[in-house]
Amino acid sequence: MSINFPLLLVVAVAVCGALALFDLIFLAPRRRAAIASYQGQVGEPDEAVIDRLNKEPLLVEYGKSFFPVLAIVLVLRSFLVEPFQIPSGSMKPTLEVGDFILVNKFAYGIRLPVLDTKIIEVGDPQRGDVMVFRYPSDPNINYIKRVVGLAGDHVAYSSDKQLFINGQAVAQQLLGEEPGSLGSVTLYNERLGDIEHQIRKEMTRYRVEPGREWVIPEGHYFMVGDNRDNSNDSRYWKDPQIPQPLWGMVPDRNIVGKAFAVWMSWPDPKSRNLPNFSRVGLIK
Repeated sequence: MSINFPLLLVVAVAVCGALALFDLIFLAPRRRAAIASYQGQVGEPDEAVIDRLNKEPLLVEYGKSFFPVLAIVLVLRSFLVEPFQIPSGSMKPTLEVGDFILVNKFAYGIRLPVLDTKIIEVGDPQRGDVMVFRYPSDPNINYIKRVVGLAGDHVAYSSDKQLFINGQAVAQQLLGEEPGSLGSVTLYNERLGDIEHQIRKEMTRYRVEPGREWVIPEGHYFMVGDNRDNSNDSRYWKDPQIPQPLWGMVPDRNIVGKAFAVWMSWPDPKSRNLPNFSRVGLIK
């Protein structure tokens, strides 16, 4: 069962805030009145008694202590920057398994937490951006891919694994074999819009039916992984055995944010290997 962390965070902030407000309006005045009454009844008030009368209930004390911390986390995570860890190799060589990345939450508009309703327009995804979004078939799962097609684009994927956008081949430059491969994996430089990045192809493997074409509907994006033959993405529009769409385009409402940096890498936290910072840098 997946945990809806944003919802839990919002609930926690609401509960802690309610406790703090309840104390401010109802409990704190009672404590002050009790202290004033005690001081009026004795000549020399005992500080220990005053401290006891002024003591907050334990639940209120915890709520008031956690509220500012949780509120700051909510604002940062919902509107500014959110961290993610890369769980698979679908974006190799750009992102490796275990990379910890930072995602800009306001690059594509300010959205309300949990509801994900856009309330302020800031910008739109551009071709070549690396974007985090909620998986169309299961919005509880976050995916990360590269934006290839925008609304109105005609995207094609040929039998020789070449992307075409609006009839134009996406520029690619062969770099050579991937270090450590057996010769079937090759690396290319690819340019999408203003973004130049590397992609990975396994020349003997074909996971996508060749000759496929798509037209991107309004308010949707066509997403593809940089590890072209090991990526579950928008190219898997339909499965012959499944009548309904299997994957498809990503609607604007599913957008989480723009991935912009790797800040740490830890491929296997269960092993004795420590986190490393050799891959720290901006994401192209």
